[in-house]
Amino acid sequence: MDAQIVELARAAGTAVVGVLVTEAWQSARDGLTGLWQRVHPERAEGVGAELAASRDELLAAREAGDELAEEELRTEWQARVRRLLVERPEVADELRVLLDELRPAQPEQTGTTVTLNATASGQARVYQAGRDQHIGEG
Repeated sequence: MDAQIVELARAAGTAVVGVLVTEAWQSARDGLTGLWQRVHPERAEGVGAELAASRDELLAAREAGDELAEEELRTEWQARVRRLLVERPEVADELRVLLDELRPAQPEQTGTTVTLNATASGQARVYQAGRDQHIGEG
């Protein structure tokens, strides 16, 4: 499978779910529904309904503090878009335009992920921090 298709589908799923709880969610719905309308007109209405259901699910999940639900929705939409792109790769440019339109509406990332790995042996000590670290030994 083409890595570009996988990456574009990943970006689309992330972007769409990211804007579902913003004012731009209708633009995402209209854009994806329009894309499906051109490729599979018989499925377009269902895609719009699925986006609305995803929005409701995400709003409820956020209210309940269920972060896993958001990740599952991202994965579902990534898979849907990937299947569409595999079947009809010519819509990739149109999808990129839609993602560019949605980008300003996506919420800003609020944090940075830091991964630290260390191995100590013998009497060695390991001190790691993602930010400030103060060690008092006495």
